[in-house]
Amino acid sequence: MIRIGIDVGSTTAKLVALDATGEIIFTKYERHNAKVKEVVSHILTELQAKVGDTEVCINITGSVGMGLSEVYGIPFVQEVVAAAKAIQKYYPEACSMIDIGGEDAKIVFFKDAEATDLRMNGNCAGGTGAFIDQMAVILGLQTSELNELALQATQIYPIASRCGVFCKTDIQNLIAKNVSKADIAASIFHAVAVQTIVTLARGCDISTPILFCGGPMTFIPALRKAFIDYLKVDEQAIIIPRNGALLPALGTALFQGGERKEYRLSELIALLSQDLRGAGKARLQLSPVFTSSQDYADWQKRISRNNIPRIPFRPGRQDVFIGIDSGSTTTKIVVINEEAQVLYSYYNKNEGNPIHAVEKGLQGLKEECLKHGTLLNIKGGCSTGYGEDLIRTAFQLNAGIVETIAHYEGARHLNRNVSFILDIGGQDMKAIFVNQGIINHIEINEACSSGCGSFIETFANTLGYT
Repeated sequence: MIRIGIDVGSTTAKLVALDATGEIIFTKYERHNAKVKEVVSHILTELQAKVGDTEVCINITGSVGMGLSEVYGIPFVQEVVAAAKAIQKYYPEACSMIDIGGEDAKIVFFKDAEATDLRMNGNCAGGTGAFIDQMAVILGLQTSELNELALQATQIYPIASRCGVFCKTDIQNLIAKNVSKADIAASIFHAVAVQTIVTLARGCDISTPILFCGGPMTFIPALRKAFIDYLKVDEQAIIIPRNGALLPALGTALFQGGERKEYRLSELIALLSQDLRGAGKARLQLSPVFTSSQDYADWQKRISRNNIPRIPFRPGRQDVFIGIDSGSTTTKIVVINEEAQVLYSYYNKNEGNPIHAVEKGLQGLKEECLKHGTLLNIKGGCSTGYGEDLIRTAFQLNAGIVETIAHYEGARHLNRNVSFILDIGGQDMKAIFVNQGIINHIEINEACSSGCGSFIETFANTLGYT
């Protein structure tokens, strides 16, 4: 009888299969991009190709695994119980376990190979794998590149990791000071270590040996180094399991308590192909945003009625003004004439280098001018956004303007009677209330970047979309 343990977390699916002697005969670690059933079925099909259509005994764990357990009746093992089971068997000397997952972080304390206390993050993913993914996005890097850069760092800077909005603001400030990406990357991992230890240990001593597990800890050496440096422990006091990313799945396969369910692999794959959600009960779901393609087209037409007029490039001299918005994740450039008609616009990602982003935009403007024989007389330039001071200085602009006022000036140009402005940016959102031409109230997110542009981008990536 082959025993299978499946761990389906917030971002990845893991499977461990053990033979009758308890030897590991198959493992798999894969991002599921929210296509959970498809990925788990695919992994089981790979296992079937290796061992044949044999009988298996299966348990499941993980935050998403709980849902699969409820829908398909697969026995569920609590994640910490599963991890503790694997530690008892393979690493009984461990006194503490630090587990960084996709959207959670845990510290488990052990005595005589028995878990005595558990600390876990609450409703915020600050300092977890998803948090690291977001920071990589804002720097225009892959997580592997973030790791390589961090290992070259020479200095650590204080960065908030309680929430993405604070961290990204700190990162923008460091970028504005021309701090190297290597130092920023190392500072991000240091912030994760501080966040985890300070908020989860809460007065308990993290005794050695310390076992590191979870995907980020397994695959990001720079993150492990940040924890070792912050805890001030010797590397010899750290246990790096051979299957660190698979530990809960391994423990789930080992678990013998509770009910026991046996399937042939083909039966299990067929079971997962069924849609049993909501069977026998009403399903609560929201109406779609648009009821039809025509509904969407009508909406697009309605909201585009306030287009700003554009003019073509023409040979000869043209008087223009340049406005640059250097935001947390993107750079926007607009070039207008004296009648406020748009000659040129540019919108692109910063990729962690706002000066280069502006340079690329202005290079595009230059190429358009050369193509059409246009000679620009730039009568004024102004910057706004996170990089206001940096861009104003770097490109010798006339002035900088607070982003809120820039919002109002642009909105008032479209509609003189504007009374409310809602802005969703890369890492912040603002509600600006206007009364008789005067801004009298502003609401801005302060403690969390949920619902902002980088939040949407990160979840799109998780789902496998742009």
